Amino acid sequence: MNRWQEILVIVMLMTGSITQAMAEWQNNATNYYRTGSNPLTGITEQKAITIAQQHLKGRVLAINHTENIYRIKILNNQGTVHTILINATDGSVISTH
Repeated sequence: MNRWQEILVIVMLMTGSITQAMAEWQNNATNYYRTGSNPLTGITEQKAITIAQQHLKGRVLAINHTENIYRIKILNNQGTVHTILINATDGSVISTH
């Protein structure tokens, strides 16, 4: 294999890697905008609020994000304050109090 053929092979390999990385990035960006979650960082604060309000109707009083948990306090229509814990990685409900 001569020098030009070696360079051509290297360029083709690099182009393939860049194309694959761009496709992966585009897939992650599309997933983020469609679902409100990022596979690298988890769900957004707004997505956590939406999930919490699907389980308990009411006004959000506070939201705290520590480690991998969103702690959301909601005041329901009867005047009771409830706390809902949401997994910040996948959006699953951990508990409701």
